[in-house]
Amino acid sequence: MTATDSSGARAISTPTTADGRGSWLRDFRIAAGRIKVLTTGANLKLDRTLASEALIWLGYHAVVRARRLWLAASGRRGVSLWFSPQAPRPWYLVWSALAWSGGRVAATPDDADAMFAFEDATWSIAAGAARRAFNFGCADISKSRVAAVFEETFGYPLAVDPTAWISPAVEKSELNGAHDGAIVECPTTALAGRHYQRFVDSSDGAFSYDLRTACVGGRPVVVWIKRKAKHARFSVHNLSATTRRPHEVFSADELDKISRFLAAMRIDWAGLDILRRG
Repeated sequence: MTATDSSGARAISTPTTADGRGSWLRDFRIAAGRIKVLTTGANLKLDRTLASEALIWLGYHAVVRARRLWLAASGRRGVSLWFSPQAPRPWYLVWSALAWSGGRVAATPDDADAMFAFEDATWSIAAGAARRAFNFGCADISKSRVAAVFEETFGYPLAVDPTAWISPAVEKSELNGAHDGAIVECPTTALAGRHYQRFVDSSDGAFSYDLRTACVGGRPVVVWIKRKAKHARFSVHNLSATTRRPHEVFSADELDKISRFLAAMRIDWAGLDILRRG
């Protein structure tokens, strides 16, 4: 088993693109039939698959918004969170969780019940918070950092030296959310800005599976088993997704190590992409 990205865990920095507090259109650039996500650098093809997934998400989003409106009309008020340096867009899990519970994104820090460090970036400048705060200790979610903490926690390495490794490996950007992984035969030359990890074949022959694990309070709370076409294992497109409770997917020892990984990364809230060999 291997844990890879931990998107959702962020700390303070100066945003280089959008701060999440204006129009959604500020987050994207569209050109030549592709859409670029400014915060992560992901470059997606504008096609029928992407449009279909967007429509599915809009239906889900409508349900979440309807529940938030119902809770507000019922006088049930949840917590208010101030996010810094970015506010999460509605497609992030933390936004939906907050809305589903009747909470809201605070208009100012003084109006908030708690602080939440959030930025869809790889490196941030850690900063303290005067009040109750989440994720402010996590300033680096690069592939190298994740691999180093994984090895410390799980007791075996994830990263490889591509010039000495004699087996397939995964070459990918150090950046979080780039979705640019590729399988390469090693030994091979190490390219600048690229990270190399053991290839974990999580497929069953026809399909590949990711275990997207949402973690709250430093422990896993739900797992989405994402099924993808084997040839598109590194893409953002899923053929299906089913939910499971963590203990239905992981052993007690694995759950303990995941929690220790989160503690070492100083993550309070995150989504981990975990792979298990098929």
